[in-house]
Amino acid sequence: MIMKNSSLSVDTEKLRKKILDLAMRGKLVPQDSQDEPASVLLEKIKEEKAQLIKEKKIKKSKPLPEITEEEKPFEIPESWEWVRLENVASSIGDGLHGTPKYDKNGEIPFINGSNLKNDKITITDNTKYINDEEYRKIYVNLNQSTILMSLNGTLGNLAKYRSNEKISLGKSAGYISLITKDIYDFVYISLKSPMFKAYYSKKATRTTIKNISLKDIRSTPIPLPPLAEQKRIVAKVEECMQAIKTIEDSSKEYEKLENQLDKKVLDLAMRGKLVPQDSQDEPASTLLEKIKEEKAQLIKEKKIKKSKPLPEITEEEKPFEIPESWEWVRLGENIQIDRGGSPRPIKSYLTDDENGINWIKIGDTKENSKYITSTKEKIIPEGLKKTRLVNKGDFLLSNSMSFGRPYILKIDGAIHDGWLVISDFVSMLDNDFLYYLLSSKVIKDQFARLATGSTVKNLNKDRVSRVIIPLPPLAEQKRIVAKIEEIKQYLEI
Repeated sequence: MIMKNSSLSVDTEKLRKKILDLAMRGKLVPQDSQDEPASVLLEKIKEEKAQLIKEKKIKKSKPLPEITEEEKPFEIPESWEWVRLENVASSIGDGLHGTPKYDKNGEIPFINGSNLKNDKITITDNTKYINDEEYRKIYVNLNQSTILMSLNGTLGNLAKYRSNEKISLGKSAGYISLITKDIYDFVYISLKSPMFKAYYSKKATRTTIKNISLKDIRSTPIPLPPLAEQKRIVAKVEECMQAIKTIEDSSKEYEKLENQLDKKVLDLAMRGKLVPQDSQDEPASTLLEKIKEEKAQLIKEKKIKKSKPLPEITEEEKPFEIPESWEWVRLGENIQIDRGGSPRPIKSYLTDDENGINWIKIGDTKENSKYITSTKEKIIPEGLKKTRLVNKGDFLLSNSMSFGRPYILKIDGAIHDGWLVISDFVSMLDNDFLYYLLSSKVIKDQFARLATGSTVKNLNKDRVSRVIIPLPPLAEQKRIVAKIEEIKQYLEI
């Protein structure tokens, strides 16, 4: 039995946030009374900053007010200190407020906030470049103690600046250069934590594109532990984050394996190798003969029209061998396949009347669901003149974009021209067997070959009708469905 890994139910993103939150509150690792308190660390940083100002390596900033009790979002251990970000930074700023002179032959990327993703500077096809001369005009002193931050759009995205990277910054890319590299890793995870996310979300301007000001960045209150504890916290956070990544990687591997098993099970089912054949089953040939006789009688009684015969199936078309009791048949043989229609303009036919006709669209489908159970819109009865009525139990196939995806209707309604409907199949095909059949590789491969269109691939009624299917006896179809669903239950444990 293959059992589903319990880790698959873990909300890893929520877990990441919880770990960072515990880290900021001093609850991720124990305090050590032998650690030099943060107050001593802050005094050292203050002295180092004063020396850099004296040496004119950095500018003296305007003093910030003391952190009030109202600004502190939670309590911290006694050996910690609340401090404003600017008090531990040598400089906080942003890039060029304007447009540089781009050079298609330039080698220095012009970075904005959108380039800061997943802790890295991300170069995209849309990234523009400048040359060295232009770079010197807009030079910003970045160093090994610099953290980069997005100041608008996706606020607070971070990247670790590497001192060997030659980049130029736009105004939506902020930088925070710390006084000492010793506190870099802790400050970095602080800026990734829910505490800071909540802070800049509160401070962000409420425009179309949200922004956070440098003033608010400089004023950010952060909890500062003793240096020794910072290192223990960073090590524990990294350990936890690696464990979470392992969970996610395992989940992806499981999902990949599950997907492969699903495909293999369906492939075996369609080849007649999933369940044993039973000599007592009425063979598919007999079933087809009975359907043929019934159809001939209905045509004779003029209850249905005689359809155009489909071409004989050649040996070359058959992708594999099937059991003797099975038959290869064309999908459109003895079942009805039709295309929907779209009344236009559709807005003229939509209604809020609860008694309106369900207007079934691709958007009414749910991911990984085999059923369509409801619709967001309804149309008036007059719309039926230009569309097609479908009934509960019918199959729908999308015929463009993600073409060939099957759904079983749980409702009556009407369909637009992006759908094909398969109906009147129950005398030949079990409902659930047809779903698995249409989901199998043997059918999907044929759909892929038959779909036409340069930009958007499409199927149509005639092409889908010509698809060949392996047809088991009805009794065996039901056994196949039962076995597939039994295996799926094992996979979901």
